[in-house]
Amino acid sequence: MDAIKPKKTLVEETYDILVDAICTSEFRPGERLNQDEIAARLKVSRQPVNSAIAILKSEKLVEDTGRRGVVVSALDPDLFRSIYEYRQLVEPFTVRFAIDRKPADAARTAREVLDRGHHAVAEGDMRALLGADRDFHEMIYGWSGNLVVQNSMRTNWNHIRRAMAEVLSDPAKAGPIWDEHEAIVNAMFARQSDRAAELMTQHIRLAYDQNPSPVFGVAEAS
Repeated sequence: MDAIKPKKTLVEETYDILVDAICTSEFRPGERLNQDEIAARLKVSRQPVNSAIAILKSEKLVEDTGRRGVVVSALDPDLFRSIYEYRQLVEPFTVRFAIDRKPADAARTAREVLDRGHHAVAEGDMRALLGADRDFHEMIYGWSGNLVVQNSMRTNWNHIRRAMAEVLSDPAKAGPIWDEHEAIVNAMFARQSDRAAELMTQHIRLAYDQNPSPVFGVAEAS
């Protein structure tokens, strides 16, 4: 039986909606977030909206600009580069541990995530693509049993999602990403540690190289 998941608070639900809107570029960099309009659209009071925005500020996804109020932050190229440099070191290391520590139902879980990713590519569903991409990498972090990796990547994942949305919007790039995921999993289950780690390194390097410069741009002031 699956454990009962605790119901999310209004603040958590509001935060999730705003994060998705930012990461899928529904709210573009530089766009102002009007708390009253957001509260009206979500049919909630200003309190959960303000609390959610406070969390987004702490994560550097939005910022105060004074006259224009709260706006969506531009994606910082230095932060993005730093995250990917960290990933190129940590994720191949994580794969090696995951090969030995993965649970008994790992094959079924991997197949479900991979199928979901391929289906999202076929449907051109951006939210599903971003969710499946996150689930793929979190699956491997979880299999590794390394809590430091899990927590550190969870902190940075929304910045990665923002940039990946630009890459995944191009079907010509989205499909190969899931072929790379499939190859990584196949090497892991074949217990080919060196190959799986190298494939992960190449996967992360390509993801960084394929991000187009417009992701770092800022929307025109309104």
